[in-house]
Order: sequence, then structure tokens, then C-alpha cells
Amino acid sequence: MSERETRLHGSWRLVSMETELQDSKERSQPWGAKPNGHLIFGSDGRMMVLVTAEAREPGNTDERLLGLFRTLMAYTGRYRIDGNRFITKIDSSWNEAWNGSEQERFYKLDGDTLEVSTAWMPNPLVTGNPIGRAVLNFRRE
Repeated sequence: MSERETRLHGSWRLVSMETELQDSKERSQPWGAKPNGHLIFGSDGRMMVLVTAEAREPGNTDERLLGLFRTLMAYTGRYRIDGNRFITKIDSSWNEAWNGSEQERFYKLDGDTLEVSTAWMPNPLVTGNPIGRAVLNFRRE
């Protein structure tokens, strides 16, 4: 196991989540300035992540339940490191379509700060689906 892998081990608290558009470099916070979440890398090769939007209400109606689903991201699986990326083979996810898939994330580790970003792809949160990515910042707990 490489030093890089070992340094990821542990629990990370979400500090921010932004979307960035590729052409303009414009950034926004679709889930608020203080989203909630954690990312955990185990020494056994399993990772888990849970991220929720800042403003959420209890799900006591169909509309609110749908809103909860749309402001949640959670999955777990076995991960491997490849350079500045970690690739997770998903075995359980809030999004059934992800089960069995591999999700690739890029990361930059600086002491107790971890930046995680997705690949550039059409952004479903923005009208017209321009090319963008998510950038999440975590701090070691």
C-alpha cells in the first residue's frame, strides 16, 4: 500500500461543495454555503460518502420526499488509487443506476485538507446541461 493511500485513511468532514462550469470557470453552490457530509476511507479498501444540501425539510409529503432524494448523494464500495484519482466500484448507492459501476474522482491532498472533483461532464443542475464538474472540499476530523 502506498503512502498516498495511507494518507487518505480516516474520516473527512465536508466543508464546501461547488459546481464549476468548464468554459466560464463560474462556480456556484447548488446545495448552499454549508452542505453536510462525510467521506470515510478505510484501511480495508472501502470508502463511504454521504453529502446532503444545507436546507432540507422532513419528508412528510411526496414532494418533500422527492426534494430529499434530489439533495442527497451517498454511496459505498471498494476503492483503488491510480495517481491523483481514486476509483470506487460501487456496491451500494442512493442512485440505483450507480450500483455495479465504477466512479472516478480526482483528488488533491494538502495536510488535513482534501479536494475531490468529478470528471468534466454535462451538468444536470444547470439549464442546457453545460460541461461542468463538482468540487468538494473536506477537512480531516
